[in-house]
Amino acid sequence: MKLYYLKGACSLASYISLIETGQKFEAFEVERGTKKTADGKDYNSINPKGYVPALVLDDGSVLTENVAVLSYISTLDPNGRLAPKAGTLGFFRVVEWLAFINGEIHKQLSVLFRPTSTAEMKTAATDAALSRYGFVDRSLGDKPYLTGENFTVADAYLYVTLSWLGRLGLDISGFPKLVAYYERCRARPAVQRARKEEGLPL
Repeated sequence: MKLYYLKGACSLASYISLIETGQKFEAFEVERGTKKTADGKDYNSINPKGYVPALVLDDGSVLTENVAVLSYISTLDPNGRLAPKAGTLGFFRVVEWLAFINGEIHKQLSVLFRPTSTAEMKTAATDAALSRYGFVDRSLGDKPYLTGENFTVADAYLYVTLSWLGRLGLDISGFPKLVAYYERCRARPAVQRARKEEGLPL
């Protein structure tokens, strides 16, 4: 398998999750400006949409979109910790969280990264993102991770969004369970390894 990623982008969730599976894979960075990959390809020829992640399977098939890529990676975990067995209610609970993070959190944060966003757009996106994080904080309850005791692909994705907040100036100190959750995720060996291999600060 080959994972194509942008440094520090949402594809970091796939990088972390692949490490968690213990499966062998290669990771290639995509140059943000030229869209050239570290293995000498034009990224647009791999994913014509132009954005990450893209996961190239051993048979040459290409998967894109966070929800699809992370759902697939979860099935590669021999211990079944990254998601319950596909087709079960537990599996769809993980997909439910993936969809929420993708559509309700990542979508709002994208507005804050975009240089063309107006002040009004950024204010609305900030309010929406913090509201969604508040929901996550309440949903955690006494659970260490989103769906219980196991760190899943949804946790990898949520962690990545939380890792952006310092750069974006969003304060989640009012959500103590979420703050503790972030530190718990950040301490995982797979998270530390993925950040190191992408060249990100630990």
